[in-house]
Amino acid sequence: MKAWRVHSYGRYRDELRLDTGLERPSPSSGQALVRVLAAGVNFADILSIAGRYQEKAPLPFTPGSEIAGEVVEAGADGRFSTGDLVVARNMSGGFAEFAVVDEVFAFPIPARVNPLHAAAMLVTYGTSHVALFRRAALRPGEWLLIHGGAGGVGTAAIQLGKRAAATVIATAGGADKVQVCRDCGADEVIDYQREDIVDRVREITGGHGADVVYDPVGGDLFDASTRCIAWEGRLLVIGFASGRIPQVAANRVMLKNISVVGVNWPGYARHDLNALRAAQADIWAGHADGSLRPIIWKTLPLTALPEALAALEDRAGYGKIVIDVSGVA
Repeated sequence: MKAWRVHSYGRYRDELRLDTGLERPSPSSGQALVRVLAAGVNFADILSIAGRYQEKAPLPFTPGSEIAGEVVEAGADGRFSTGDLVVARNMSGGFAEFAVVDEVFAFPIPARVNPLHAAAMLVTYGTSHVALFRRAALRPGEWLLIHGGAGGVGTAAIQLGKRAAATVIATAGGADKVQVCRDCGADEVIDYQREDIVDRVREITGGHGADVVYDPVGGDLFDASTRCIAWEGRLLVIGFASGRIPQVAANRVMLKNISVVGVNWPGYARHDLNALRAAQADIWAGHADGSLRPIIWKTLPLTALPEALAALEDRAGYGKIVIDVSGVA
């Protein structure tokens, strides 16, 4: 078996190694062994390789947390059978020919869904669905501000927001990424490289502000969001792609009755699995009716994983990068 492995924490450019001749892992009770067909690439993979993700994988490990594949061996009394196609979120294991997945965080892939698309939809759409509907209770007609709109979670949030009849404002950097947001359905797009976000949100909303802010970036964008959010607005804390974890100005929270709402999507596997399953069922329904379509910038072979991580780190593309493992010899 071939697999990318990390033997010591550090930069992916230094620590990733493509190992060959490895034995297939074996599933335990509550797990399944899948032949990996595709794996989504996420910023969390860079952090996990560096040992800086909140869930620290024990060394040596194979990175890759978003896996689509075919079950080849199921654990005792498992939910899945040999031949089933599943998509799963794992702490690690995806960038390999075979991976063990926890059945509690695995979902059947409908027959109509390409595994490459499934691998691009679990983390991004799952996170965005739980954030917008369970955590923020987004309502039709509300103003929804989405930062990093051209990224993986951003494009998913735009589509989900429009499907829920919200009025979507997206932020992005540069003309190409602004166009990606428009193509996804955003009603308004703010180019943060040449426009002031606070001024533009106030202008677009007629002074009302954003009812819901979806923020996977943190840093300065989080600070700006507290200045252009509406009365009783909900500010969703998705992640910190900027590298800076912001501090909340409590006076702004009080003056506008703002709710700062955390979003820990994987935590529902432990606390409310039915919420995850209901969200995923709705995501598949949106894929079937055409309202939800993954934006895949590039599909790369397993050997090109370092190139994929570099593109993600450098923000060279948009949407998702997917590793196609199906053609590995």
